Amino acid sequence: MKEAFGIVDLFSGPGGLGEGFCAFPGSQGGFEIDVSVEKDPVAHGTLKLRAFLRRFGSQFPPEYIDFMNFGGPEPNWSELYPREWAQAEREALNLTLGDPETETILDERIADIRRRRGDRVVLIGGPPCQAYSLAGRGRKPSDLGYVAHDENRHLLYQEYINVLRKLRPAAFVMENVKGMLSSSIKKRKVFDLVTEDLRSGGGSAEYELFPLAGSTELHEYAQPEDFVVAAEDYGVPQTRHRVIIVGLRRDLLSTMDHFEPPRLDAASRRTTVRDVLSAMPMLRSGISARDGLCDNVEDWKRIVALGAAKIAVMPNDLEGRAAQKFSELLSAVDRSRKIIVEKRMGAADGTKLPDSCPDDLRDWLVDDRLTRLSLHETRGHMAGDLERYLFASCWAAATGCSPKAADFPDGLAPKHSNWKSGKFNDRFRVQPWDLPSSTVTCHLSKDGHYFIHPDPSQCRSMTVREAARLQTFPDNYFFRGNRTQQYIQVGNAVPPFLASKIAAALHPVLIQIFGAATPSIDKIKMAAISA
Repeated sequence: MKEAFGIVDLFSGPGGLGEGFCAFPGSQGGFEIDVSVEKDPVAHGTLKLRAFLRRFGSQFPPEYIDFMNFGGPEPNWSELYPREWAQAEREALNLTLGDPETETILDERIADIRRRRGDRVVLIGGPPCQAYSLAGRGRKPSDLGYVAHDENRHLLYQEYINVLRKLRPAAFVMENVKGMLSSSIKKRKVFDLVTEDLRSGGGSAEYELFPLAGSTELHEYAQPEDFVVAAEDYGVPQTRHRVIIVGLRRDLLSTMDHFEPPRLDAASRRTTVRDVLSAMPMLRSGISARDGLCDNVEDWKRIVALGAAKIAVMPNDLEGRAAQKFSELLSAVDRSRKIIVEKRMGAADGTKLPDSCPDDLRDWLVDDRLTRLSLHETRGHMAGDLERYLFASCWAAATGCSPKAADFPDGLAPKHSNWKSGKFNDRFRVQPWDLPSSTVTCHLSKDGHYFIHPDPSQCRSMTVREAARLQTFPDNYFFRGNRTQQYIQVGNAVPPFLASKIAAALHPVLIQIFGAATPSIDKIKMAAISA
């Protein structure tokens, strides 16, 4: 087995970026996480659990598979597998970057990594987007319009640069929101300031920056927009646009006469919501306790049926075939006896994907040992929202797109004085079957209005597992915490399937730099069939 490249993962969240890198085949000298850092204790719990599971390769402990299939209390891994759990605790650190204690611990770990790995190290991560309020630079407060409460955010970005300076990795990958391209400080683009910092490596090494989706021949003339990666172009069933900057150390590149810059290979077609969600078990929502009703299937069916009858007599702007289809969909649920969805939690035998799902993504998501999808449980909704969800999902199924605020009948409008001002245009957003979803964000933790399920008969927002599939987390990925915390972790993460493709694009370049043989593309097939 060839020597792996070490990974230092900052701002790790539940581990999406690291999961993708670790999926690269180890037999080819892939990637191993030496240390990951996450400050949120719940996300860190998820991160540590995944670090523990990686100790077993593709053969997860049978106790874990049973836990995923049957639920119940999570096993005590430190008692069952003390050696592997201790290794996970050493890898995944619950620390706050910027704290003096964290700096001391990281300095020791970086020194150890440099001794063991030398230059065969990659830094990955994405400082929180708020960090760009100061662009992470040590300028005078008066030069930047300094605001005191932004100081910690500034330090977060500076910690990424500090680690880059001390680690001097062969390469780094920085991910962040597209908004950094349009932000400015004192008439200077934040993107320009950030790339200056990255090119200088914090003052210890110089780096050449590469866009993964832009021109490979003229990367030195790349425009900021070239660094935007549209996840939907690379097999992710989600329109997620993020800035991804890859840096390679110039002194290492200078030893090569020629090399192929890293570049993502576009998928043959876009993956849709239908491709990953349509075969999942059908579920009903719950009923919010705020309505004073008991959460039972009879009341839920009655509310949905009454809502369908109410909507059927309301005027709308649909015409022709779209109007006919809308009416047909409503009539399918206008009587409670027609509604067949009764469960709020995913049942057994619902773990498969539809035939339309691309093979590589199918291999990535599915674990044949699972008989049940964990975290596939709905939350409660108010009766008024159930009516809006029903209208919106019927509209989307009839037209292929989600309705805007102006499309809702007055009788369904929520009690917002500026409902039709344009500020709430997408307040209720369906994710149509035959498109990639919109960007999965942590807002899902609040109310689910932006992620209404496309099937009118289910009349609900999406579950944690559905959001996780849109984010391309494998079905055997468990998120710790309560449901709100799980939604936040999923929404804040980098799609692991995309991260695996970034790793596959970067690895051949590193192999070139360090003089080893490049693996064939067939052997690079998403190995996170981690389970």
